[in-house]
Amino acid sequence: MAKVTYIEHSGAEHVVDVKNGLSVMEGAVRNNVPGIDADCGGACACATCHVYVDAAWAEAAGKASAMEESMLDFAEQVEPTSRLSCQIRVSDALDGLIVRLPESQH
Repeated sequence: MAKVTYIEHSGAEHVVDVKNGLSVMEGAVRNNVPGIDADCGGACACATCHVYVDAAWAEAAGKASAMEESMLDFAEQVEPTSRLSCQIRVSDALDGLIVRLPESQH
């Protein structure tokens, strides 16, 4: 299990314990973290779980796949650390992960 901190665009923080093997998106949805819509349910078929991975965690979170990068084309205000949270699998190595949520997912 890893602690993941979700920071809303407003600055509100949600620190959540997420089970290993779940995605960062699933951790948010299961814990009612606002700001991650997850319209496709984690199938990497939309961009409504867009997050900004804290720069200190970018390497540990890994790089986006080609499919994820193509879905990020549909997200607004994409940054170098943008990821789809459905594509980041939680593990002990991500204990302490910080992600920031965009102002809007649409």
